[in-house]
Amino acid sequence: MLRLFIALNLLLLNLFACDGGFDSCKLKINHSKSIKNQQLQIPVDNNQLLIFSKNIPNAKIIKYDPFLSLYLIEDKNQFKYPFRINKNLTLGTAAVDRTIAIEGKILKSQIGLNSFATYSEPLYGLALLTNSCCALEGIVTPEGIIEKEYIERFLETKEVSYGDIGIRVHDEKKVVIVNSSNPFMKNNLFKKDDCILEFDGKDVIDSATLMRNILFSDIGSVHTIKIKREDKILVIKATTKKRYGGGYLSDTFLEFLGISFDKNLFIVKIEKKAQHYELKIGDKLLQINTTKIKKEQDILEIIANSEKSVNLLFQREEFQFFVTVN
Repeated sequence: MLRLFIALNLLLLNLFACDGGFDSCKLKINHSKSIKNQQLQIPVDNNQLLIFSKNIPNAKIIKYDPFLSLYLIEDKNQFKYPFRINKNLTLGTAAVDRTIAIEGKILKSQIGLNSFATYSEPLYGLALLTNSCCALEGIVTPEGIIEKEYIERFLETKEVSYGDIGIRVHDEKKVVIVNSSNPFMKNNLFKKDDCILEFDGKDVIDSATLMRNILFSDIGSVHTIKIKREDKILVIKATTKKRYGGGYLSDTFLEFLGISFDKNLFIVKIEKKAQHYELKIGDKLLQINTTKIKKEQDILEIIANSEKSVNLLFQREEFQFFVTVN
């Protein structure tokens, strides 16, 4: 009898979620156990769970996005009324968890893999960002909001990968400016402070849209980009390469060479293409050229303003040594 009552309750929630507003979304989150043990485990289509977690789920993993810490696994409970991505006009959103719905709006959109979206109201802990019909607008993580476009792409693509043309950007006075340019990427013609005007013949309106276009483009695709550099207008051809850093991964441009770091600047991954540098897991980066570094952002800024060859000072136990990378 109790199971029948719960089933009927869920059916009503699913049918009349918009009428019930965000209170219905709280009930749906509780019934589906979408927030549990410091992770999100959201039922989606095809009897699968969308997981956000910094720890590997104890389950068979169908798909994994290391940049966004997203996993897709089988939903053994097969929740009948999965959450769907909102593909309609957004008329109001709330960050919803098991006990509260905080109504507000996205204040600043997600800029690629380097800056998650921010919300107009203070948020605490994991939550689902939904409209009043309980359709997903994003998910709330400790570092910010992962927007629905990234979630939808993760669910729809067979293999997780992102495109890269070697630039990181920001918005400044309603124009898109290059923060930094990867000196290790072959034929990268961009420079710091370039203003991006057009991408494939369309006006560039903001950093969020531009970075989505780049990240979601096919590896090997060629793009025509109009820029303003000082007082000159230039047209650049850029080929999409594979992205290696950003989001929950380090992003220093050294990942492009096969070297990845943790937040304390210790090496956590060395790919085959970087083995000739004779580095080891656990080596700590102390200095680039003549500049001491303290955080990941320091590396990106210095490398982006360097030539194609830079000197890195590492420490291994009590021993310090230089490595030249290019």
